[in-house]
Amino acid sequence: MTMQTMPDNYSTNPAQQTPGLRERKKAKAKATIQEQALKLFAKQGYGATTVEQIADAAEVSPSTFFRYFKTKEAVVLYDSLDPIIMEVFRRQPAELPVIQALRRAMKEAFEGVPPKRLALEMRRFELVRTIPELKTTMLDEMMRNIDMLALMIAERTGHNRDDLAVRNLAGAIIGVGMAALLQAYQRPKEVDPIQAFDAALARLEHGLSL
Repeated sequence: MTMQTMPDNYSTNPAQQTPGLRERKKAKAKATIQEQALKLFAKQGYGATTVEQIADAAEVSPSTFFRYFKTKEAVVLYDSLDPIIMEVFRRQPAELPVIQALRRAMKEAFEGVPPKRLALEMRRFELVRTIPELKTTMLDEMMRNIDMLALMIAERTGHNRDDLAVRNLAGAIIGVGMAALLQAYQRPKEVDPIQAFDAALARLEHGLSL
């Protein structure tokens, strides 16, 4: 899970956050382009793959590619699962604490995700970790992830999104999530990324005691 920046038409009113047909079509198109890009990166390498080749594989024009992604780097950084998790998170009962609500949301969101999709997510994570031009953007992405998660926590708790406690919790969630994904990447035959993330959140919920 790598949270995304807020879309231009983002609303903090939960009643207005259900994506419409246009947004769903946009998300589907972006996911298709990304899937084809990741396949090409695995086959011929990130540096050797051009935007034109990605567009051709996705059966769109280069101009359509740039309508959805400003750069080749952006197609890797995009997380198509985040909007689903955010939507499910906001539907969780209000009485649930933040981490419990997030754990339930992730379980519900990932129940219908096929293994093939999860494999692509791990491939995307590998690229961000290993490609120099992508590694340089990782800190910026983490900061945006913390901003987005802080807003979701603030909505749920009634606190200000800039409250230090809110941002601390958001940062902690992102941190344990990254550690879990790294472990799953390093030991793919032993560690399931979703289970590892949930276990990390459970430890955070109990104070990260050893």
